[in-house]
Amino acid sequence: MSYSIKSSGVSSVSRSRSSGGSSIRIGGGGGGRSGGFSSHSQGFGSGGSRSRSSFKSGGSSYGGGGGGGFGGISASFSSQVAAGPPPEIDRSVLPVRNQEKEQIKGLNDRFANFIEKVRFLEQQNKVLEAQWRALQERGSGGSNLDSLFEAYINGLKQHLDGLGNEKQRLQGELQHMQGAVEDFKAKYEEEINTRTQRENEFVVVKKEVDDAFLNKVELEARLDGLNDEIEFLKKIFAEELRQLESQIKDTSLFVTVDTSRNLDVDGLIADVRAQYEAMARKSQAEADDFYKKKISELSSSAGKGDDDVRNSRNEINELNRQMQRIKAEIEALKKQRAQLEAAISEAEGRGEMSIKEAKETIARLEEELHKAKQQMAQHVREYQELMNVKLALDIEIATYRKLLEGEESRLNAVASGIANLAGAMSGGGGGGGGYGFSSGGGGGGGGGGYGFSSSGGGGGGSGFSYESSSMSKRSY
Repeated sequence: MSYSIKSSGVSSVSRSRSSGGSSIRIGGGGGGRSGGFSSHSQGFGSGGSRSRSSFKSGGSSYGGGGGGGFGGISASFSSQVAAGPPPEIDRSVLPVRNQEKEQIKGLNDRFANFIEKVRFLEQQNKVLEAQWRALQERGSGGSNLDSLFEAYINGLKQHLDGLGNEKQRLQGELQHMQGAVEDFKAKYEEEINTRTQRENEFVVVKKEVDDAFLNKVELEARLDGLNDEIEFLKKIFAEELRQLESQIKDTSLFVTVDTSRNLDVDGLIADVRAQYEAMARKSQAEADDFYKKKISELSSSAGKGDDDVRNSRNEINELNRQMQRIKAEIEALKKQRAQLEAAISEAEGRGEMSIKEAKETIARLEEELHKAKQQMAQHVREYQELMNVKLALDIEIATYRKLLEGEESRLNAVASGIANLAGAMSGGGGGGGGYGFSSGGGGGGGGGGYGFSSSGGGGGGSGFSYESSSMSKRSY
């Protein structure tokens, strides 16, 4: 039957019984990188035992075996006693030792994890320190990011100021062009008004020309009528003249026939003829004067109408030429206005595009600067967190070191007490039964014996042994 507690870093108690003896082992087995305690016990059959104990601290070892104790000092004692049951072990210690073992195991695992984390954080810390030194060297060399960004931002601000001045200049030119455009608009409107006025005048003149043409047609018709009337009157006059001549002939013939009276018929005829001829000439002259006057009036009226028509046509042609010239000027002004508006739009587009690009560049640089500052702050926070973790780990390591040193002192005290007791009571087993106590040896023999050693084993028919196992410690 056996009871054992295995742990890392604290002592454990075990009890074993074999055919030749029994042993109680107090020790600890601790592995891994953190250090701990280890124990070793080996028992043999009846009549013999083998024990070994060792203690390691900081590279020094104390061990004993086969009669040797701590530092090469050995002591043993034995006495013959009657065979009997082994002494009872306090079972209440086992749960406490088991709990301590589990706690120490967990603490050792955490300690190993913390050591790994500390190593990783130290590597990260070295990397960050290297980066920090590189940044400091770059900053000391004159290529600091802040100064570079400030210089670049200042350059962009100067470029932006230049663009602002260019914008102001373009705005001045735009205002000048707008003033010119307004002047051209006013001139255009004035020309439009003039054109409208000329068109109205043209309509009036055209109406007058139409009226003159109608008057001319009417006068020509009247002239034709008058000519016809003149011809008719001429015919009438000629007919009347023939009738008068015929009457005169008839009268003269009558006179010549009527000779009963003694009258001067020839004279009378001559006088009448002269009178009628004078009257005919006068009538013809009056008719000629009248018709000539009418014809001259009609001719002057027709000439005046022709002059009016000619003047109206000349005015119309002049107005048409002015309209063509004004239209050409208006088209030229429209083209110039379109060119100016296109130039203004292009200048505004270039200015807005330049300002937009400058703003985008400034925003991008500010964002990059903000990101760089955030990264720097993140690195500083990570570095601070790593330093805090390192400090906490250093504190925990110091605490574990103190715990280990306290455990080491306790085990050293136990080992020293065992060694002193072994030195004072040296002896060996034999015969029918005995008690053995040694730092590295065992007692046994005969019918039964009890051995108490630092790494011991029982002997005889039954045995009792106490073992103090080794402990190893690793410091960082």
